[in-house]
Amino acid sequence: MDGADGPAEVVERTTGRCGELVLQRRGGHYEIVANGVFLMDTRGGASERLLVTATAERMPPPGRLLIAGLGVGYSLAAALRHPAVGAVAVVEREPAVVRWNLGPLAPVHGDALRDPRVTVHDADVVTWLSAAETASLDGICLDIDNGPDWVVTPGNRWLYTEPGLCAAARALAHGGMLAVWSAAPSPALLDCMAAHFTELRTVEVPVARGEPDVVILGRARAEPPEGERRCALHRSCEG
Repeated sequence: MDGADGPAEVVERTTGRCGELVLQRRGGHYEIVANGVFLMDTRGGASERLLVTATAERMPPPGRLLIAGLGVGYSLAAALRHPAVGAVAVVEREPAVVRWNLGPLAPVHGDALRDPRVTVHDADVVTWLSAAETASLDGICLDIDNGPDWVVTPGNRWLYTEPGLCAAARALAHGGMLAVWSAAPSPALLDCMAAHFTELRTVEVPVARGEPDVVILGRARAEPPEGERRCALHRSCEG
């Protein structure tokens, strides 16, 4: 299939945990495609960088940051450049994505995966976060879906429900930040977050075509407010 930069050259095609994964090169840029659906490329990265910098600016330094979803490494590189970040845990369930970031994608982000401050976890973030130690993180950046209303796999919906948000808040130290990348605003997610997070906001990131990407932010509460109602993000928010 040809795009604006001409035909794509397949660098590697493999079977991942969620189906077919393809790394391809087009017009000097790399693209990752899953099951025939475009996921990400190396052309921009503004919203991925903002996801991290907006979190790092607000979390207690020197922060312990979780990046869920490695992508093409833009978010990781932004984290390592920020002075408030002391250590980064990368959770990525696709070994091929990690391998590509250690190989052909390494020049894109300055070989960030080999930085000694980085620990890579070959895991699904749902499983990893549900088992995370209490107050073990200062920031959590979720970039594994197109947003809470457009998940890549059904199991990811847990992350945006009451149990998932409760797990995120428990894993964060006092004053820790949660950031969620989304292709569109999600008032329902903000409503669900209110039981466990404060200082809620949605930051828009303009894109070349179409509606802006957004980053949804919230600061973990020290304790849930007295009498706070459980959220009602469709049925799934009840777990």
